[in-house]
Amino acid sequence: MNQLLSSLEVFYHKLQAYHWYVKGSNFFTLHTQLESYYDEIAEQIDTVAETMLMVGQEPVSTLSEFQELSTIKEAEHGYVSGKDVLVALQADFTELCNQAKAIQAEGDVLVSPTMDALIALYSKAIWMISQSLMEE
Repeated sequence: MNQLLSSLEVFYHKLQAYHWYVKGSNFFTLHTQLESYYDEIAEQIDTVAETMLMVGQEPVSTLSEFQELSTIKEAEHGYVSGKDVLVALQADFTELCNQAKAIQAEGDVLVSPTMDALIALYSKAIWMISQSLMEE
C-alpha cells in the first residue's frame, strides 16, 4: 500500500503543477477540474494512510520515500497543453487503478472497501478523460 500512497502523493503535486501551468482552449474547464482532482486526491492520501495504520502497516511519510516508491512521475516544470495534460492524467489514473486492483486482490476485508471505492473513482476518471480526448 505504500506504493499507492506514494503514487498518490506525487500525483497530488503533479495535479497542482498542471493546474498552474495548463494552457490552451480548454484552460477554464481543465483548470477547475484539476483543482477538483487534487482536492479528491488529498482526501484519498489520508484515507489510504489511515487504512494502512488500521491494519498494522506503517505508511511512509517523507518526500524522498514518496518519490522512491511512486510509479507516477512528477510533471515537468512549465506550461503544458490541455491535451497533453489529459493524456498524462489518463495514464496516471490507469496506474492508480491498477495499483488499487492489485491491493484489492490480496483480499484483506478491512482494506477491500477502500480499494473498491478508489477503483470506482479512478475508472470514472479514466472514462471521462477518454471521452474528452475523442475527436468530434
